[in-house]
Amino acid sequence: MNVVRWDPFRELEEMSDRLNRVFCRPTMQREGGKETMTVADWSPAVDISESDREYLIHVELPEVKKEDVKVSVQEGELMIHRERKQEIEEKWKKHHRVERSYGSFARSFTVPDGVDETKVTAEFKDGMLNLHLPKSERAKPKAIDVKIG
Repeated sequence: MNVVRWDPFRELEEMSDRLNRVFCRPTMQREGGKETMTVADWSPAVDISESDREYLIHVELPEVKKEDVKVSVQEGELMIHRERKQEIEEKWKKHHRVERSYGSFARSFTVPDGVDETKVTAEFKDGMLNLHLPKSERAKPKAIDVKIG
């Protein structure tokens, strides 16, 4: 029977790799001294901000055509859907590394209360999808002067 020395850092590294796979993050691994990379399903990065007039959602969609993106708002849910197809592999071309992810994705977000769903707009430029979710008049903050007597 071989005695295996316990390495707590190896266990932490394995746990980190498992968590990265769960949360769809790429992980770097070493196999036989060679670097390998496991890339999870593609999901674009999203930033969400709020002003007094609207919510703004920025979605990164590099190398995607605006015709290939579908955005819908229905029953309090905003849905973004897209399929990113892999380039056709040419037999004469040898790939040394492919890290970009391909496939379909669907992201959905709960629309906050007070958003006028009928006035949601989108613009697409330079690989960025910008969604504007305007607040309804009743949801916009109003300043009220209160006289103290």
